[in-house]
Amino acid sequence: MQAIELVAIGAAGIAAGGINAVVGSGTLITFPTLLAFGYPPVQANMSNNIGLVPGVLSAAYGYRRELKGQLGRLIRFGIASLIGGLIGALLLLRLPAETFKAIVPVLILTACVLVLLQPRLGRWLQQHRSHRRDDGGAPLWFGVLGTGIYGGYFGAAQGVLLMGLFGSFLREDLQRLNAAKNVLASIVNGIAAVVFITVAHVDWNVAAVIAVGSALGGVLGARVGRKLPPAALRALIVTVGITAAGVMALQ
Repeated sequence: MQAIELVAIGAAGIAAGGINAVVGSGTLITFPTLLAFGYPPVQANMSNNIGLVPGVLSAAYGYRRELKGQLGRLIRFGIASLIGGLIGALLLLRLPAETFKAIVPVLILTACVLVLLQPRLGRWLQQHRSHRRDDGGAPLWFGVLGTGIYGGYFGAAQGVLLMGLFGSFLREDLQRLNAAKNVLASIVNGIAAVVFITVAHVDWNVAAVIAVGSALGGVLGARVGRKLPPAALRALIVTVGITAAGVMALQ
């Protein structure tokens, strides 16, 4: 690994860890960086997934105060995330690499749209807060399951999807929902990482560099993320995401 490559991937890991703590779209930073350095898409996705696990764990730890009183919720939806992440990881391994290359540009652009719509989604959630159930029922559980499948397969904007689901179904403070989102994302990434480590070829140099960066970024994101200009953060994520989609579509 060249020095410039090491620095770039490490910096992308820090940025992704911070973004995951606040928004949940860090893959749109690290994945395009790996593509730019010539890593095969599927291998880049698996190595990136493993590297981001420490970041989502550190973000969850940073939000530990907001997690108080949510154990039952985390167990209930954690099971859905675990099952979904496992299914998604197995799909990535079983489906042809050409399928991944074909579908990921669409997933990335969809993730960018979700990031752009997040402010409107937040306003809608506030307006409909009184109409939500306490536990979300079966629709929310299966929604978390589906998000886990998506996260295990690719995962960009997984956090945005979770926040949209939680805000639509649960009567809860958004910061506490964000804390729960970080835990569930760590479960999805974690089980997918176990699958990839067990049966797939992972670039451990890449995974290690991203892991160190994302762990640092997760801590920083949990501490200062609320102070960052949301519009600037969204603009960065969308710009990188569109670039990544273009790179993959041209390959």
